Amino acid sequence: MHVQEWLETIPAVSIYALVGLVIGLESLGIPLPGEIILVSAALLASQHGEINPFVLGACASAGAIIGDSIGYAIGRKGGRPLLAWLGAKFPRHFGEGHIATAERSFEKWGMWAVFFGRFVALLRIFAGPLAGVLRMPYWKFLIANVLGGIIWAGGTTAVIYYVGVVAESWLKRFSWLGLVLAVLFGLTSMLVLKRKAKKAQGAVRETETVGAAE
Repeated sequence: MHVQEWLETIPAVSIYALVGLVIGLESLGIPLPGEIILVSAALLASQHGEINPFVLGACASAGAIIGDSIGYAIGRKGGRPLLAWLGAKFPRHFGEGHIATAERSFEKWGMWAVFFGRFVALLRIFAGPLAGVLRMPYWKFLIANVLGGIIWAGGTTAVIYYVGVVAESWLKRFSWLGLVLAVLFGLTSMLVLKRKAKKAQGAVRETETVGAAE
């Protein structure tokens, strides 16, 4: 069933809870389609008055901030062994190359890697746990986490809702287009990151080979 059509079958309060939960789990480090759920709910809010866009944006923001904070705590406690365990269990998402790419982003941008990572599909999974593993000061993480969560979740809700209101009659026939665009954006960012991850993984292996030879 179409995501938006399925959302239409559940009460507004359940939609708020679902959006917050999915985005929270994704931010915590579990690969889930948080952006797709948020876009679908925002489109639905633009067509049905029962769903308040402000409440929706607030729930999405809260889920993003709380999920990232829990991920930070888990990463800080688990450390490098946690990344190794995740890499063994979920190599497609937590492989050596992906982790190396994320670490380079943190080394280059510091706390702003958490902020900008919110807008990249795969980095949303890494930001919280990796910040904890790398022992980023919590106050820096919190600032970037709160700003990124509010701007990404609130901004996405506002933009999609506004587009839905302005083009309501058109979207009633082609509401799937918003989802398609969101998916294409997510896939594109993931493919770019995957390519960088492969390069980083190759660099890691070369370093390990040189170290072993020495």
